[in-house]
Amino acid sequence: MKQLTIVTEDKVGVLADISYILGKAKMSIMGVSAEAYDGKAIVNLVVKDDKKAQDLLAANGYKVYESDMIMVKVKDAPGALSEISTKLKEANISVQSLYLIMRCKGYSVGALKVDKPKAAKKLLSDCSLLQYTD
Repeated sequence: MKQLTIVTEDKVGVLADISYILGKAKMSIMGVSAEAYDGKAIVNLVVKDDKKAQDLLAANGYKVYESDMIMVKVKDAPGALSEISTKLKEANISVQSLYLIMRCKGYSVGALKVDKPKAAKKLLSDCSLLQYTD
């Protein structure tokens, strides 16, 4: 799974425009964060069809960066995030982005962007790594 990051001018309606483009194409957004800093808008997205989303957004004038995400499923309990983040810290793996994708039936599914994805996948192999397919 990929994270798509859009960095653009901070102006009213950016998120409305991006979500309209994807919605018109019948693409669901699984995870999203949006921030504004120093006149720039930064929007991070997780979608099922990252290639299609990237193409659509680029065709509409957005510069899109992509990065790999690791999907993890953990018991939905206090301290679960601490357990995962501590394991990563002890292995000197930096978490660059994190999304809570869903909570359901006692479990949470999250998407992590890390600086060492192969090492993180191996380290977190007990977290039931998931792959989403269309």
